[in-house]
Amino acid sequence: MTSAEYIDMTNLARGAWIDVETKNRHYQIECLGGSAIRISGHPDYCPEPEAGYLQGAADKEGVLEPGLIGRGKYLKFMLGDHRPITTSRVLSLHVCRPAVSQQFSSTSVQ
Repeated sequence: MTSAEYIDMTNLARGAWIDVETKNRHYQIECLGGSAIRISGHPDYCPEPEAGYLQGAADKEGVLEPGLIGRGKYLKFMLGDHRPITTSRVLSLHVCRPAVSQQFSSTSVQ
């Protein structure tokens, strides 16, 4: 897992995991491609992984940086039922990128 100040979701491959610790909660986010996510970590809204999409990182004035998650910012996301969620301030971020699978082909020599 790699620690980060900011994460740009557009640079993450499908299957990457983001571990987000906020002031009040600990979220696990799976990247599903683009801004689509599966998120868990809130006991009321997403105690089990739930589909949604990332809106971005907001500062204390509410200015949104689309597609980003940033330390010191507030994570904003929408759940599958279009319920907007804003977290407490993000304290730490860790990224686990998916393993790259290689396909091997065999060649026969005659």
